[in-house]
Amino acid sequence: MSSSILFRGGRVLTPGGFAEALLVRDGVIAAVGAESDLVRLSPGAEPVDLRGGLLTPGFVDAHIHPVQAGLERAACDLAEIYGLDDYLAHVASFAAAHPEKTWISGGGWDMAAFPGGLPHRTQLDFLDRPAYLIQRDHHAAWVNTRALELAGITKDTPDPADGRIERDPDGTPSGVLHEGAMDLVGLLTPRPTAADIEAALLEAQQYLFSLGITGWQDAIVGSYAGSDDQLPAYLSAASSGRLKARVVGALWWDRSRGAEQIPELLERRARAEGLDRFRATSIKIMQDGIAENFTAAVIEPYCRCGGTGLSYVDPELLKGYVKELDSHGFQVHFHAIGERAVREALDALTGTSPQNRHHIAHLQIVTPQDVPRFAALGVTANLQALWATHHAQMDELCLPYLGEERSTWQYPFADLVRHGTRLAAGSDWPVSSADPLQAVHVAVNRTEPGSSVHASYPTAQTPFLPGQSIDLRTVLTAYTAGSAWLNRSPAGVIEEGRPADLAVLDRDPFVLDPKDIWTTGVRMTFVDGECVADNGSA
Repeated sequence: MSSSILFRGGRVLTPGGFAEALLVRDGVIAAVGAESDLVRLSPGAEPVDLRGGLLTPGFVDAHIHPVQAGLERAACDLAEIYGLDDYLAHVASFAAAHPEKTWISGGGWDMAAFPGGLPHRTQLDFLDRPAYLIQRDHHAAWVNTRALELAGITKDTPDPADGRIERDPDGTPSGVLHEGAMDLVGLLTPRPTAADIEAALLEAQQYLFSLGITGWQDAIVGSYAGSDDQLPAYLSAASSGRLKARVVGALWWDRSRGAEQIPELLERRARAEGLDRFRATSIKIMQDGIAENFTAAVIEPYCRCGGTGLSYVDPELLKGYVKELDSHGFQVHFHAIGERAVREALDALTGTSPQNRHHIAHLQIVTPQDVPRFAALGVTANLQALWATHHAQMDELCLPYLGEERSTWQYPFADLVRHGTRLAAGSDWPVSSADPLQAVHVAVNRTEPGSSVHASYPTAQTPFLPGQSIDLRTVLTAYTAGSAWLNRSPAGVIEEGRPADLAVLDRDPFVLDPKDIWTTGVRMTFVDGECVADNGSA
């Protein structure tokens, strides 16, 4: 394309409202305003017809796992199907197509597809090889008997401190490994090569570009749940210029260790200094698990089953670790699902510097008393909006165990906004869809988008806690300017002087019935004024 590009024929989303046109020169937004004015300013500019659609800043995903997603797309990928019969048929087909593989690895299965959320090892024992399939949320793995035998896991094997081996009534491992127990088998699976990991990153980058995503924060850069360290792949791709997105890596905090790992984290951060497209300036601390397997840290015991979940890092020690990380200028990126984990994260962030832009992701359950603390402490709420609906995992595996009052504390987006909380947004892909517009639909409607695998669930179109819905502009801002701010990215906002990281939407969601927001797609994506994805008329 020309060094000058004129976007016209639709609307342009600006911080203050809308404009008619936008002019890019040499990869930078040169002017935003009336179409007639910009036409005069730009003789010879390459035209891009918005066709009545909306031009937005490129989306920035504030919590995502693209390398794992890229690897899973090349493995036995169950993410786009649902149900035991379909899972087993796909596993059998994959195994038949890959006789050379010594393990059947992959993932994407949904807990809600199984009674009580639990598959069984015997369901995979038809295979002639060990199997290791990671659950959609990446908090459990489904393995067969052969895999358990290779790992030496028996009824006498104790649970690790940060996980649980699911067991049959007689104590025999049933084939589901939760949280830290995943490594007992996961570390035995064949390791991808450095070339495999970098290829997965670049394949994921192109897929994300097709969705209008021009930057992200990788929520785990390090070795976790059987995955290998992604840092070398990012350093290589950024150094060679093949990484075009603007990326921050959240370095993994090893929850089996303490402050002695901080010098290593400082060294890892330093390895990325001077790179244009990648910085390793954030630290990821996973404080609890998930509600569906009762590892989310809650204050009062779960209904029916008891227990209060797991705090992976001792809350008192956590305060000291976070204070030291903060003093070194690290941003802290928390995973917190249960209300106790959210409180422990907020307690640890008390007294830290807002300039380091700390944030807490997921926020499934937040007590009303803790909601105002985000704004008071200058902590960003990192929303994964796609989960805030009625679907089988919510209705059957969460609500009955959370209880009536606590269930109303889930995903309190509107309450956070009312208290002046800064918002960012992300997908947690491959845990859920990477498509920002599907998550935007849920944030506005609190119902399943029509494209979802859960769309036909009986209550999928019944709004989930509708009082917590937020307006379209607020969630779009979170997914662009909010996440870009977290990453200290110069993009994320359409105004003069900013990089031309842009997404051309195929329609204007502001003029749609809110129930149809999910039908919006991305036609084109630009990074620094270069078209990196062109989906044609899609």
